[in-house]
Amino acid sequence: MQAAYIFPEYKRNVNTFNQKTTAMEYKVHKLKVNMNEDQQMLEQYLNNLRGEVVSIIPNVKPIFRPMGATAKVDFLLIIEKLVN
Repeated sequence: MQAAYIFPEYKRNVNTFNQKTTAMEYKVHKLKVNMNEDQQMLEQYLNNLRGEVVSIIPNVKPIFRPMGATAKVDFLLIIEKLVN
């Protein structure tokens, strides 16, 4: 199939090919963690996923204490790319 694009100065023919597109499917997991104690649980959870882990996003919550401010991770969002 050929498509013709017309510009003011010239006419150019461009070959276009029909490509079959596939939709990628993702799944988002929410995992509540205690970062001091749950390292092995997180490792086991990640190893049990069937698909490919695309990203791990921590939800960081600020904590204000009398001696200063700090931060704590409440949960992780794990984005998994599903394998067909």
